[in-house]
Amino acid sequence: MLTSDLADLLPVANQAVDLAAEVLRAAEGPRQLTAKGERDYATDLDYEIEQRVRDHLARETPHIGFLGEEEGRSGDREDLVWALDPIDGTVNFVQGLPLYAVSLALVAGDQPLLGVVDLPAFGHRYHAGDGLGAHRNGNRLPCPEPPPNLASATVAIGDYAVGANAEVKNRDRLGVTGRLANSVLRVRMLGSAAIDLAWLAEGHLNASVTLSNNTWDMAAGVVLARETGHSVVDRGGQTYDLASTATIAATAAFLPDLLSHLADPA
Repeated sequence: MLTSDLADLLPVANQAVDLAAEVLRAAEGPRQLTAKGERDYATDLDYEIEQRVRDHLARETPHIGFLGEEEGRSGDREDLVWALDPIDGTVNFVQGLPLYAVSLALVAGDQPLLGVVDLPAFGHRYHAGDGLGAHRNGNRLPCPEPPPNLASATVAIGDYAVGANAEVKNRDRLGVTGRLANSVLRVRMLGSAAIDLAWLAEGHLNASVTLSNNTWDMAAGVVLARETGHSVVDRGGQTYDLASTATIAATAAFLPDLLSHLADPA
């Protein structure tokens, strides 16, 4: 897809995220929780936002499919889709913590090309497109200055698992956390992959480690990370795509050292 096409689609994406952010800023909190599995739920606002954004994008871009976290796919295309997480960090939102985001990406084939991440509690809107750079509230983000080594890095790590096979997954994730805790400056768990990657792009974090890869969680933030000079790979160091089982983002300078701490025991 041409850079000019992405630039034309960016206002549509921002309008869609405006609809979502307005719902969250006006809400005093969720009215209803719906169980999605063991220790997992969605709120009534997740569903409301997803429906509003889906309807808007269907009107404005009928030639592009849609994938939402809560209600799945719609539209005729699977090779070019919008991917939405209506509230990334739902548990944070329900608990009154400000660390939640709206995350919308445009995905072509197996790669995200455009991303918009809004942090309603902070009034921050991030967007990035392949070849368009990354921006916060309209101001271009420079590529952050990396720390000299992994020992000087603050690393965000994704949530621990819930639901099926959580115990097995968490043994691995706890092991990774322990190895990082003994090697990096600090480990942080913020509870929102979109925030991890947006704040990596802005320089508040130096690496982001998520040992999973849901398209709606990761795609928008991946574009932000790439457009600020970060490498995004899977656990084995291969270039990230939608089939990756993990999402690792960092500057190339200490990426090999970081990956050595993430070696998959399987």
